[in-house]
Amino acid sequence: MNFDLPDDVKEAQRKARDFASRYLTSEKAAYYDEREEYPHEIRKKALEEKIVDFSNPWHMLVTIEELCRADPGLGISATTPFFGVEILMLFGNEQQKARYMERVMRGEAIMGVAVTEPGGGSDVAGIKTSAVKRGNKWYISGSKMFITNGAIADFVAMLVRTSRPDEKRHHGLSVFLVDTKSKGFTANKLHGKLGVRATNTAELILNEVEVPEENLVGEEGRGFYYIMTFFDISRIYVAAQAIGIAQGALDRILRSLDLKSLSESQQFTVAEVATRVEAARMLTYQAASYLFNFNPVPKLTSMAKGYSSEVATFATQKAIELLGPAGLTGDVERFYRDAKIMEIWEGTSEVEKLIIYRSMLREVEKVAQ
Repeated sequence: MNFDLPDDVKEAQRKARDFASRYLTSEKAAYYDEREEYPHEIRKKALEEKIVDFSNPWHMLVTIEELCRADPGLGISATTPFFGVEILMLFGNEQQKARYMERVMRGEAIMGVAVTEPGGGSDVAGIKTSAVKRGNKWYISGSKMFITNGAIADFVAMLVRTSRPDEKRHHGLSVFLVDTKSKGFTANKLHGKLGVRATNTAELILNEVEVPEENLVGEEGRGFYYIMTFFDISRIYVAAQAIGIAQGALDRILRSLDLKSLSESQQFTVAEVATRVEAARMLTYQAASYLFNFNPVPKLTSMAKGYSSEVATFATQKAIELLGPAGLTGDVERFYRDAKIMEIWEGTSEVEKLIIYRSMLREVEKVAQ
């Protein structure tokens, strides 16, 4: 078994690292963090230099890791304009791909995914936003919360209820492409977030928003499965974000401290951070190897996302403790705030643990049969 990355993936990694060193500077990161503004200049530079490469998911994984290693807020902002494009790749028809996906890939539009609602984030099957069909139009009413790109997106892939569920709550959900300029669509940007303030997050309110029937993605009533498939992919990329944050924290520990003068206890802490970062990376790469070969293992994906998220929090916390007063300002302080969202979006750590446990339970039951 070869644990070395192929040359083309190493080149993508090097390219992302070089891009980050030139554009994701500490000064720029602090600027956008303090102002809570989305860095359109970073988005444009990433497009110009072709940093984002969806033709190869391994390129995407190492690129995300390297960008977040430099700065989580700016790094995530460079890739979020494409957030949800996999839904169109996998389930969109040719017309939808031409009208929506290709515009995103050319940098002419920004996309978002709208699933979470004010009444609950983890309970996807319990969403209340609904769509009613009249003639050849659908009319959507409801609200979504904590939506990435919500106030800057040109359109969002939105999960809504189109019919009452049968014996299974997740039935009767569908995905629509909703243009944000539509009448009755309101986006309210959220301010004062703990971290990743360079990303745009918003509350969406929909009041009888008209959507043409051709904007239904895939089959009516299959939306839950489409979103779960997307989460299998996005969780791997969130794991990469978390690894980047953790590696970035370790980088700053190694750059800022006189390593030869550390106490034995401090040496143990540095060693533990390094070990956890490497363990998270290997677990994520293993889960990615199954996913990218069209054979996802949800248990492994959830392990990778959940563990990497916890490692990001652990590494940034230890960085602050080791650096003392210097760790309470600048990069490390911002990394610590940015790390927390890793344990929340794309499935909380508790949700990931439930998926892991239930997968194990099914495996045990299968063996017992």
